Amino acid sequence: MQGPQTEVDLAIVGGGMVGASLAVALGGTALRVALIEAADPAASSQPSFDDRTTALGNSSRSILESLGLWARIAPEAAPIRTIHVSDAGRFGVARLVAANQGLEAFGYVASNRVIGAALREALKLQGNLQLLMPAVAGEIRVDSVGVEIDYAYRADAEQRRRLRARLVIAADGAGSSLRAQLGLGAAVVDYGQTAVIANLGADQPASGTAFERFTESGPIALLPLFDGSYGVVWAMQPALAEQALSWEQPRFLASLQQAFGWRAGRFTRVGRRSAYPLALTRAEAVHAPRALLIGNAAQALHPVAGQGFNLGLRDAAVLAETLAQSMGTDGDIGSEAVLVRFAAARAADRRGVTQFTDSLVRLFGDSRPGVATLRNLGLLAFDLAPPVKAALSRVSWGFAGRASRLARGLSIAD
Repeated sequence: MQGPQTEVDLAIVGGGMVGASLAVALGGTALRVALIEAADPAASSQPSFDDRTTALGNSSRSILESLGLWARIAPEAAPIRTIHVSDAGRFGVARLVAANQGLEAFGYVASNRVIGAALREALKLQGNLQLLMPAVAGEIRVDSVGVEIDYAYRADAEQRRRLRARLVIAADGAGSSLRAQLGLGAAVVDYGQTAVIANLGADQPASGTAFERFTESGPIALLPLFDGSYGVVWAMQPALAEQALSWEQPRFLASLQQAFGWRAGRFTRVGRRSAYPLALTRAEAVHAPRALLIGNAAQALHPVAGQGFNLGLRDAAVLAETLAQSMGTDGDIGSEAVLVRFAAARAADRRGVTQFTDSLVRLFGDSRPGVATLRNLGLLAFDLAPPVKAALSRVSWGFAGRASRLARGLSIAD
């Protein structure tokens, strides 16, 4: 059964952290915004707002501050003041110290649940926003002046409703169904790894150091949490990951200790574990007529460098700024000129972060004779090269392009 049609300026499909951030960023504009999200808004059932942790770069912190969200997140965010990189069983080690680069921290680590709670509270206050959740977006139809989106609430799946907008945003993740409907292909590189993720306790409380340990089976990242524990991301072969989820705590801790070593002390406890397949997904284009892709719908990265959400949040910040400015200059936020301008503004940053992340995975996963020795000599050279360290410390602000107004502490419009 077909229900009534709702008219808005902008429809966002996907209410995870990136889609919700875009909606919050547009809160002060005159744009009528609709946000369609399939999961229930309760934190326990929203997969983007679960117990996983996210490393927030300095650009992300500034954007969240500009959106009025950081004050809610900061009490449960741990600063990363030191980064320790090593290659298991080999001599190469590199250390980055924020104070040596004139920084308070390279970034901050917060639970997705905490970030999600701050976003949900902000969304409730948006006067220009319609929250359509839990609802599933269906068929879309694009014409020269707008796009129609069919959707249905989960509680009333037979009652199809229709939304009409001048522009639709795909923020529905790496497997974006909206991207597929738009006819935009995506290149997928399967790394043949699965990340096992959990919270981890050690007899030496985390004190601002993030560890990246590269092993034969895959990288292990330990991120400091505000309560002194760690968030662990352990990449391994899919079959082993399936087993690791069911191991008793002593076996899991002993296996992780053997793989990681003792730099963070003795591991004493592990929380609930979850697993996620690792792949690089890149959309062939980030725009189609009356549509844009942001976040994982545009590019989904390996978590080795912790750049996925940071890149997606910069997408959202630049898009909010582009749309706000286009209201006064272009008149039509879904015009081809606006779409092209956004794509051009994000191209260098997207390309740089994607290449950087993919190169790290390939470099430390290369088992050819002699490569490991060269890799470790490179780590040692890096550890002795202050200019290179200074350049890498700026990664948390993005790889290229002008920083968004939100990242500079400004409103999205002049």
